[in-house]
Amino acid sequence: MKRKTIILLMAVAVAAGALFYFYGGHATPKGQQALVSFSSGDLTSLKSNFNGSPSSVRVLLMLSPT
Repeated sequence: MKRKTIILLMAVAVAAGALFYFYGGHATPKGQQALVSFSSGDLTSLKSNFNGSPSSVRVLLMLSPT
């Protein structure tokens, strides 16, 4: 194969992988609640769910891209 063809195929594979990652959907295992995204303007549902069961172990993980 020519070098241009290999580079083109690699670029197409990376683009296809990125599209699948961002638009392919995310599924949770059976029995687990669905994934939830929160915005900084509406954290009342997070607070009520977190405080809803005080007798169980709760973990909150916040990640920042910076």
